[in-house]
Amino acid sequence: MIAEHAPAVTERLTPADLDRAAALLRAGALVAFPTETVYGLGADATDDAAVAAIFEAKARPRFNPLIIHVIDEAAARRLVRFDERAAQLAQRFWPGPLSLVLPRAADCPVSLLASAGLDSLALRIPAHPLPRALIRAVGRPIAAPSANRSGRVSPTTAEHVLDELDGRIAAVLDGGPCRVGIESTVLDLTGPRPRLLRPGGVGAEALEEAIGPLERGDATDAAAPRSPGMMESHYAPSLPLRLGATKAEPTEALLAFGPRAPRGAKEVRWLSRRGDLVEAAAHLFAALRALDRLEFSAIAVMPIPEHGLGLAINDRLRRAAAPRP
Repeated sequence: MIAEHAPAVTERLTPADLDRAAALLRAGALVAFPTETVYGLGADATDDAAVAAIFEAKARPRFNPLIIHVIDEAAARRLVRFDERAAQLAQRFWPGPLSLVLPRAADCPVSLLASAGLDSLALRIPAHPLPRALIRAVGRPIAAPSANRSGRVSPTTAEHVLDELDGRIAAVLDGGPCRVGIESTVLDLTGPRPRLLRPGGVGAEALEEAIGPLERGDATDAAAPRSPGMMESHYAPSLPLRLGATKAEPTEALLAFGPRAPRGAKEVRWLSRRGDLVEAAAHLFAALRALDRLEFSAIAVMPIPEHGLGLAINDRLRRAAAPRP
């Protein structure tokens, strides 16, 4: 169903719910919905006022661009200019958790505000059936950053969305917990060398198998980031994070990874007892939210391997632990 300013939601969506959500989006309202990565806050990407409403609801810096969701590659090619690299990646990874930053087409109808005035656009094709049905019903590209206050922990359930945005948006479509649980990988193809702007649901190794070496490292421009999620402090709970923890203080909560955890923490929540990075990614944001309580002095986080989805997990954790603006 659709939840509108409600304390609870259910997962039983009907065709009427989908039609109602599409009508809200076409009318310029904001509707949150699940994807395979995290819940997105959707708006008609061609409507300047609707896109501006995303920034207002999220209290998001105006210079931070949004990811545009489309139904298929043909729809993507109407918005941006493809090259051979983009075509190869689209064939292999779309639909799925990969966002490509490409030059805007000359007649691109997407609001310039959605791309922060840049000459490029970040877009992807979601794999989750619910947003795909919604995009078809709306008949327009949908701008959809994560459905949370800017800089806060991303939502992976409808309840998380309501915790952050209840009263600020028109509706939430509840599709249950997100499968991947971490945002899409963002790859910039506007230059001669592909640059990994944000690790995410598609591993860098898989991308390099498809198109060759990627430029990596911190590509953040604090004045004009080319991708969502590139602000130095981002994905942040209220409590401070202590990364690489091998010991735990009695006043801390512990975010654990692997079969053994140090003793002494006031509460322990496991990302994955098996050391499974896919499982850890799916649990990351929900675990951070669950431990973000005033009874703890901080959240200690055990080391996470720096490969595969571990790159994306550590990227989110480092930004969550960065000094707050």
